[in-house]
Amino acid sequence: MPETFAALLFAHVIGDFILQPGWMAADKARRGPMGRMDRAALFALVFHIAVHGALLSVVLLPQAPGFAFALALVIGSHLVIDFLKGFAPAGSLLAFLTDQAAHLAALGAIAALMPGLWAGSFWAAAPWLPGVMALIAGAILTTRAGGLAIGLLMAPLAENAPAEGLPSGGKLIGLLERGMIFVLVLAGQPGGIGFLIAAKSILRFETLKDGGANPRSEYVIIGTLASFGWALVAGYLTALLAHLPTLGILPDPP
Repeated sequence: MPETFAALLFAHVIGDFILQPGWMAADKARRGPMGRMDRAALFALVFHIAVHGALLSVVLLPQAPGFAFALALVIGSHLVIDFLKGFAPAGSLLAFLTDQAAHLAALGAIAALMPGLWAGSFWAAAPWLPGVMALIAGAILTTRAGGLAIGLLMAPLAENAPAEGLPSGGKLIGLLERGMIFVLVLAGQPGGIGFLIAAKSILRFETLKDGGANPRSEYVIIGTLASFGWALVAGYLTALLAHLPTLGILPDPP
């Protein structure tokens, strides 16, 4: 089952966070009166679902026993979840988290229902591949998905954001810091995260030096804690999946 879940998760993460541009996410969520979708919204949703179907076909290949049923379950569940998300308020963090939780629950249920799906695929001849897929999926969820989630969390506070020194500098810093935390967690060196916090505190001293009453300092603290917290949770969940004996890409911790 872990191998099948890792393959399904990999295809999902690539489809949602790498091959889904911003315009597609915005268009497929747009609704008219009575929840109706215009042609652009319908096209974006159908195209997005087709991308997921193509990715699953590459990851598992149609020769796997039960592939057609699994493909129907993945496409059907994704279509329903994304359609329902379109009724949520735009830019809602709760909607984003609920949407992704629903997708992960659906993939977990499919993997539990068809645990041998991966074993029947062409790629099963490479026993190390599901572990690599799990690590790549975890890295994307930590960095890219984390950036989207933190952005939604901080959007209402944006008026108190510090002035950017470089275009999109804050986003790049967040991406790098979550990536570093992910690597430290998987390397079994979480203590190094303390040095990362100290280094960022020193670099942000000019923003934070006026004390907690400064809205800009609170903005930085909230964003930093949220970014670190997301990276820690995603990193440890990835490590848990990758430590499973059937994947075995990471050694068991001492």
